Amino acid sequence: MTTTTPIKASVGTAHTRVEGRDKITGTARYSGDIPFTELAHGWLVLSTVARGRIRSVEDAPVLGMPGVLTVLHHQNAPRVDSDYIGMLGAPPDPTVALFQHDRVPFAGWPVALVVAETSEQAREAAEALVVTYEEEPHDVAFSGGRPDTYPLDGHLPPAVTGKGNLESELAASAVVLDAEYTTPQEHHSPMEPHAATAHWDSGRLDVVDSNQGATWVVGDLAKLFSLDPASVRVRSEHVGGGFGSKGVRAHQVAAVMAATVLQRPVRVVMTRRQMFSLVGYRSPTVQRIRLGAGADGRLRALEHRSLSLTSAVHEFVEPGSVSSRVMYDADAHHTVNRVVRLDVPTPTWMRAPGETPGSFALESALDELAEKCGIDPIALRARNEPERGPVSGLPFSGRNLLACFREGARRFGWADRDPRPGLRREGRLLLGTGTAAASFPAGAMPSTAAVTAEADDTFTVRISASDIGTGARTALTLLAADALEVTPDRVQVHIGDSDFGPAMIAGGSMGTRSWSWAIKIAADELRERLALSTGIPPEGITVRSDTAEAIGALAPKERHSFGAQFAEVAVDTTTGEVRVRRMLGIFAAGRIVNPLTARNQFVGGMTWGISMALHEEAVRDQASGGLVGADLAGYHVATHADVPLIEADWVDDPDPDDPVGIKGIGEVGIVGAAAAIANAVWHATGVRHRHLPIRPDRVLMAGGGAADTGGRDA
Repeated sequence: MTTTTPIKASVGTAHTRVEGRDKITGTARYSGDIPFTELAHGWLVLSTVARGRIRSVEDAPVLGMPGVLTVLHHQNAPRVDSDYIGMLGAPPDPTVALFQHDRVPFAGWPVALVVAETSEQAREAAEALVVTYEEEPHDVAFSGGRPDTYPLDGHLPPAVTGKGNLESELAASAVVLDAEYTTPQEHHSPMEPHAATAHWDSGRLDVVDSNQGATWVVGDLAKLFSLDPASVRVRSEHVGGGFGSKGVRAHQVAAVMAATVLQRPVRVVMTRRQMFSLVGYRSPTVQRIRLGAGADGRLRALEHRSLSLTSAVHEFVEPGSVSSRVMYDADAHHTVNRVVRLDVPTPTWMRAPGETPGSFALESALDELAEKCGIDPIALRARNEPERGPVSGLPFSGRNLLACFREGARRFGWADRDPRPGLRREGRLLLGTGTAAASFPAGAMPSTAAVTAEADDTFTVRISASDIGTGARTALTLLAADALEVTPDRVQVHIGDSDFGPAMIAGGSMGTRSWSWAIKIAADELRERLALSTGIPPEGITVRSDTAEAIGALAPKERHSFGAQFAEVAVDTTTGEVRVRRMLGIFAAGRIVNPLTARNQFVGGMTWGISMALHEEAVRDQASGGLVGADLAGYHVATHADVPLIEADWVDDPDPDDPVGIKGIGEVGIVGAAAAIANAVWHATGVRHRHLPIRPDRVLMAGGGAADTGGRDA
């Protein structure tokens, strides 16, 4: 491989998505689009009671309906083995162990699968299937005052951390804040629903799926069905959003069961309503924060207690207090994550789990403390910048948070802000501005990759990565091109196939960093081998890499992306409506691979922050145990009319321990966004809103305005 002129670096320059044309022309096929010969269609039937037992499944009439091939339920479904530890270090959610018993632990639990020749026939038969229950009393009431909560540790961050005497430091503090903040249940709502097709091909199970990690799905399906992992293949070329919800779910297991029974391809696609109970969600939280500070605003005490819910059959914690373990230090520093078991579906990871609700509470509290101390909110944060991890004691690999605040304040016009609330008015609109800090871990996990030199002087990269809409496929193309010292048009990246070898999932903002590391190692070695093979045709040379050893050798450090969020709002004092007028986010997130798609990720996270602050709220009916309005008509998300001018940019922030110098960017954009908006609403009205979303009725009930700036709470 020789060149006459240096190749211009691709990383750091804007590139449109390599698959963009395919997506906008409809050429790109998602998991529910791919045709199969003799394809049958499955439709899940979900429980209508929140707790109890299945008394009967009256499948005989349904089996006589047109096109119906089978009805699977707890009395006839294939047996599975759910006694294992999955890829993410925890037992699987029992929801994936479909149709194994007659227990119903929550409303929306899968009780049957109807399979028919067409999707319409399957749906009609599923709606006609009569299931009777022996109903039992249920408990779905979530509140901070419950006596049956407990700290949840295990494979997640430690449930409890603590140092110093909290009560003594609070007593000695000149300024004390003690406040409770709540966030509601929230749902992922990806554009593409969950869909999977399973079929057996010459004794091998082949699953075409929409997921965040083919390796993850292969591992769990092999264990559930007692198969050799080598006999299972999972493909997921295009994914229309995931946000943490597209792991191993009931639809994949149902498709495999039906394909095994019928010995023909079976596709199962979840409806939007089914997704509200079967793919997880963000748990509601109740968070209590106590801060104690000197008159200069320096923290002496910090306590962050977070409560979330989990199901009666599986433990999952929304670790809201993790934000405090990174952002600010104090002589007395205590955090805890607690859960309560209820008769509800199991929550799961959702974009920036822990940090998203935790940052709302923490960054709102910091703003309140700044007000009490008479200190600018940015100056207060600067005074409490830790030199090392507040809990871990580890050094930071890089912490450019203050650089984000400086650049953001300059561009937002923060210096011209009058800190007094309720003074800026345009007619019946009250105007205010707010800010908040953001952080999210920047990790990496072992991955493998293969890079091949082709006969036509191009290169093929194969890796079991997943592009869930982030632009990862394009980023990996640019990274590979630079490593091979060629232009991106000579690189073809293939992803989403478990046959390419194990790789990190698209989650935890670790995907692109993990995958690029593996690709760079393979590409570097291939380039060196080609340099030594002058005169020898290069085609057919393949180099494989495995980053397990390199990642294991990393020195322990606090590794995070950081950011500063700014928001301006207008509050209508007549209707209670809150409109975000503009937002600015400045981030320190490592080396930016593709500015075009990176900005898209940041803006997408900030947009979700608007949705979280003002709109999103899933309401559970106490009588039925089910959700009210479990669809996109009843569950409100921010739409075009709600989204103002949003700007996102970044400061230089390379990671010296990463061979490509990048960090994750998929989640830090949402962190702190809701707090910045809530702080802006306080600045506009003089009223603190500690409970999300900030609905018009809550604004009207709270009042506030130029004549009422006493700092009341809502």
